[in-house]
Amino acid sequence: MREEDRASFADDLLGAPEPEPGAESDLATEIFAVVGERPPPPDTRLRRFRKRLGRGFMVVGCLLGLFVLLYAIDLISTAGDVPRGVRVAGTDVGGLSYAEAEAKLHTELQPRLTRPVAVHAGDVTASLVPAQSGLGLDWSGTLAQAGHQPWSPITRVLSFFTTREVGVVTRSDQVEVAQAVRQLAQGQLDHPMTEGSIGFVPKAPDGVTAYPVEPRQGQQLADVPAAVRTVVDQWLSPRGVSLDMAVAPAKATSAGVHSLLDTVVAPAVSAPVVLHGEGKDTTLKPSAIAASFRFSPGDSGSLQLRIDQGKLRKAARPDLASTETEAKDAQITFDSGAPTVQPSTDARKINWASTFRPLAAVLAKPSGRALKVAYDAKKPELTTDGANALGIKEVIGEFTTSGLSGPAAANVDTLAGRISGVVVKPGETFSLDAHRGGGYAAAPAEDDGSGPSVPGGGLSQLASTLYNAAYLAGLGDGGHVAQQHYLGRYPAGRDAEAVDASGNPVDLKIADNDPTGFAVQASASGGSVTVKIWGTRHYRVESRAGDQTDQVPPSVRIGPGPDGTCQASPGANGFTVTDTRVFYDVATGNEVREESRTTTYSPRPIVICGGGPVPSFATPR
Repeated sequence: MREEDRASFADDLLGAPEPEPGAESDLATEIFAVVGERPPPPDTRLRRFRKRLGRGFMVVGCLLGLFVLLYAIDLISTAGDVPRGVRVAGTDVGGLSYAEAEAKLHTELQPRLTRPVAVHAGDVTASLVPAQSGLGLDWSGTLAQAGHQPWSPITRVLSFFTTREVGVVTRSDQVEVAQAVRQLAQGQLDHPMTEGSIGFVPKAPDGVTAYPVEPRQGQQLADVPAAVRTVVDQWLSPRGVSLDMAVAPAKATSAGVHSLLDTVVAPAVSAPVVLHGEGKDTTLKPSAIAASFRFSPGDSGSLQLRIDQGKLRKAARPDLASTETEAKDAQITFDSGAPTVQPSTDARKINWASTFRPLAAVLAKPSGRALKVAYDAKKPELTTDGANALGIKEVIGEFTTSGLSGPAAANVDTLAGRISGVVVKPGETFSLDAHRGGGYAAAPAEDDGSGPSVPGGGLSQLASTLYNAAYLAGLGDGGHVAQQHYLGRYPAGRDAEAVDASGNPVDLKIADNDPTGFAVQASASGGSVTVKIWGTRHYRVESRAGDQTDQVPPSVRIGPGPDGTCQASPGANGFTVTDTRVFYDVATGNEVREESRTTTYSPRPIVICGGGPVPSFATPR
């Protein structure tokens, strides 16, 4: 059949134009007509369009049929399988049966339960093992998320070219996961902030090597429940788990640390520094220099250096101590029987602030690292000129008592030596306790040898002697305590206690209210003690003693006392007395003022040892 006949056949089949009136309409005759019996139809535009349209419908129909056939085959062949293109945690399970998919997930993902999972927290990367942390996988639940085979042809076609990630359904023991997270935080994730600094390691023989202490932020896992949720959600991710931490940043930066290390610290400890003192030198070793460095963060990430001069002084002082001298006050001596001024001595002390002032510049030098020690001269509290100007030239008060013996005499002699030569300037107050010291023997507390034996017994007699010398010198009473019993060794109302019956010290104070100073001269010998007050006489002093009133008779005690000892005593009345000191101006002889003091004495009990008559006693007058 010719090409034209085949085209004519197609045109007729698809709807050729009706034949003209009178033409033959036998279709069979036209189909099986001999080729040469009829001329070909004319090639018109409409005829060509119909040809193309017919071919298009045929192609579309064939393709549609093919698509339906393939869709049916694909639908039937994949029935009951996991939808195509499905991936679970990076594992392709699309197109597999659910049993095959679960087996594949077991094979691919089960090892992840025992494989450590990276945990990123701030500047720390740690790990945890899921199987040991309460984490597991729900295989069937995971595959259930993939759904069933889609009916949509478009979806099925697109599944050949795209993938769909299905999230893993995990199972977890929240309590166990929380415990694992807490242990991980406490053991690895949490850490305190490390401020940038500089450290030192020893280097033979006496050197040190400086090294940077890199700054590190402090961090803490503050929200554990949120961290547990994050771990459960992200533990299968290829990137691991990322936890949020509460961060405390360091102030100094690494650049700031290295800048100070390279430009200041390393040169500073590269060699020792020599200190040249007066007559002696010493060396500050690099280790001592490094020990004095104090580091703190500055502004804009910098690191600042401060030098602790106290550390440097401690290192240098032992060798330079011999170059210093102590101040010595002018002394008043009585070797010639009259007061003589022994000259004072100025102190020479190291001025450490001035010595170390150029230290920073010296530490920057590679050589010639030396400092000259600076000294200050310090005057003593009492200079030679000051002592000469005090007006200590004559005896202005003197008093002597006796009856000392045994340990009491030795105690008095010791304290007399300690207070002799003491100088008191105008406006100052003498204190017996300030010069008392220790090392006293046990002796009876009462001046007459009675009373309990206590350390420092007998010192009250020296105190009473000193009080009376100051009384006659016209000096001020800075404070004293009268003795408990009247013993008859001193004028009534003019005694002082230095130690009580329990052995406790009692102070005696003498005030210098005059424009000139005074000096104390005390000596003990032959059972007596004498105190002289040297100065400039301003007053003549008289004493007016009042009557003894409110007398109280003594009690009687037979046998030993509470301490088990017995010392016979005649006893004495207790009474009250008022003493008046009258001041007269030595230049005019006129009375200046009067000072009265009332004293009450307790009665001394009568003590009878071993029986016998009650002794008589005289009433003091």
